[in-house]
Amino acid sequence: MANAEIVAIGSELLLGQIVDTNSTWLAQRLTALGVNLFYKSVVGDNPERMREVLTQALERADVVITSGGLGPTQDDLTREVVAEVTGRKLVLHQPFVEQIEHRFRTRGFIMTKNNERQAYMPEGSIPVNNPNGTAPSFIVEDPRGSIFVLPGVPFELKWLFDNEVAPYLRRKFSLSEIITYRVLKVAELGESRVDDLMGHFIANSQNPTVGVLAHPGQVDIRIAAKAPTKEAALDLIAPVEAEMRQLIGKHIFA
Repeated sequence: MANAEIVAIGSELLLGQIVDTNSTWLAQRLTALGVNLFYKSVVGDNPERMREVLTQALERADVVITSGGLGPTQDDLTREVVAEVTGRKLVLHQPFVEQIEHRFRTRGFIMTKNNERQAYMPEGSIPVNNPNGTAPSFIVEDPRGSIFVLPGVPFELKWLFDNEVAPYLRRKFSLSEIITYRVLKVAELGESRVDDLMGHFIANSQNPTVGVLAHPGQVDIRIAAKAPTKEAALDLIAPVEAEMRQLIGKHIFA
């Protein structure tokens, strides 16, 4: 079973200028694939901190997925840092140059020289075409793990994950299990009381696993199971849910 880490890159994320919806979406997709997501990191456009975060991610995850930092400007550093972290030199991938030029030309624009930066990738990488933008993607197979380098534009990232990354992960890791969860919504009981009633599930569960999340006015109990099919996962969830309904009773409203 593969373990993954998401690394979102961009100082605008740390400044609060935009919300990192990419990581949330990727987490949902990885769950559906049956890939364990143990860490999510956000780092600004600083090469030293980017090196630190990516090196750490490679040491603890089989799959590292980055988003952002693939544009044509001087602060788009993901290509350079991934090359450095994996001990490779950057090389110009001519098919990427032609794709970028074609995209500009068909829209009546002239490609500027700085756009050529987007056609570089670490030597030996697997090129991944991006039909929805000017930032090509690539995959680096490192002895420590696989790095999937994706653009930060959400609709580009989503297309690339569904059409390129997910099939690659299924092949590489022979993914045959999915993760499904059911959420029980509880009212009139606080988080501590819910934990007091069913905390032994949280402490001792393995498959399914159980977690609690507090919201204003309600507490969510999440029961998550891993199995070859959604139906099989729900079969694992059912007896745990039944026991929780007995313990908490009428306070479960949905």
